[in-house]
Amino acid sequence: MPATGHSEGAAGLPPKLDAKGQALLSLVTDALSSFKPQVSASLDEVTVTVEREKLVDVCHVLRDDARLDFDLLRCLTVVDYTDHFQVVYHLFSLSKRHKLVIKTNTANTESPAVPSVVPVWKTADWYEREGRDLFGVTFQGHPKLEPLLLWEGFEGFPGRKSFPFHQYSEY
Repeated sequence: MPATGHSEGAAGLPPKLDAKGQALLSLVTDALSSFKPQVSASLDEVTVTVEREKLVDVCHVLRDDARLDFDLLRCLTVVDYTDHFQVVYHLFSLSKRHKLVIKTNTANTESPAVPSVVPVWKTADWYEREGRDLFGVTFQGHPKLEPLLLWEGFEGFPGRKSFPFHQYSEY
């Protein structure tokens, strides 16, 4: 079910989208209507939440629609919500000078997986490898999902809340 509008910001106040942000909110809602995303605002950014099965198609629209032209993946992060993981993509359009956040959730924490967006933005390569190393998220279709930060055979995923950090003391 699509939800369009504003999420609440700090102290219960609505986020502050300027006129350009409001226009982007409208454009994104229109361009992605067939995908039925949740479109809202958080702080000063338009936020789109999509089902993981639709992620790559949504990303292609965001990149290829001339009104949007999101040609740069600024960052990709993984958030551990204990019962699921959320993958968050921060996008920017160099020509239009606007930004957007896309979110998608994994089905579970046992074997979390989302499709790779490397075919859309090559810059996703290292971000996805980092997400695999630290959180154990498999980016399906990634061309070479090998360790980036940790060594082959490292046990566990140190970005997860459940990862056991050993107690130590400084002398």
